[in-house]
Amino acid sequence: MSSHPNPSARDFYGYGPQAPAVRWPGHARVAVSFVVNFEEGAEFSMSDGDAHNESVYEVIDAQPTPDPCIDSHFEYATRVAYWRIDEVFARFGAHYTLSACGRAVERSPWLARHAAERGHEIAAHGWRWEKSAGMSEASERAAIIRTREAIAAAIGHPPVGWHTRSNSTPNTRRLLVEQGFLYDSDAYNDDAPYFVTVEGQRHLVLPYAFDTNDMQFQHTQRFGTGEAFADYVCAAYDCLWREGEHQARMLSVGLHLRMIGRPGRIAALERILSHIGKRGGAWIASREAIARHWLEHA
Repeated sequence: MSSHPNPSARDFYGYGPQAPAVRWPGHARVAVSFVVNFEEGAEFSMSDGDAHNESVYEVIDAQPTPDPCIDSHFEYATRVAYWRIDEVFARFGAHYTLSACGRAVERSPWLARHAAERGHEIAAHGWRWEKSAGMSEASERAAIIRTREAIAAAIGHPPVGWHTRSNSTPNTRRLLVEQGFLYDSDAYNDDAPYFVTVEGQRHLVLPYAFDTNDMQFQHTQRFGTGEAFADYVCAAYDCLWREGEHQARMLSVGLHLRMIGRPGRIAALERILSHIGKRGGAWIASREAIARHWLEHA
């Protein structure tokens, strides 16, 4: 499979009915990857000197001036929500991947350090919380390097995983391989990891998901309540659990500090973790752990 996302390189078949005979540790049926997105402080804000404010959030009354209203919504994530989410994962003994923007880590290094000390993976989510579409190769390379360096400075070692906000560019994977990344999550087309060839090298893709993702509270109002979100994610787990008896399956659950960390939604995370635990058959692991297992066994 080519790394260049042009129509002639698209793969509509994937594994087909013959998924790789990879088994997860402990004979688990499903590798469950919780991804906690840490973007706050990397969003655009006129208060920080940017030309415009971020507009993707519960606040839809865009302002042409510095906006303390939307700024404070993002600040809630690090002031309150992170600690609430941390307590839930600690109570259930589960690990996640903190998908962090470099500028967010640079501004709140304590958060990345605390998560790393808890045993969670810190992965890269771009320098700013921005789309890469139209970004030049030089600018994208600089953003990747700057993000990698900011995370390394905070936790003592560089990230091995990457996820681009929205769509990647034709250069992204090549630049990630150039910078030594182990995997990326810039795909939504499978329920298992897979390899692509980048400049003659094998590169691992861990598909992500936008449906089992709390972003749907804001972007579409698909989930009006935490209960609806939990119902959906639990149904996804149950389906993959059944299929996982015979083939490797992976579930990605996307979370955001400022979204799932609200008091009216946090119970959804508790219910999801409880359901997975009661059903059994899950290996809840960081994306790095999943990637390394796949590289060793696929």
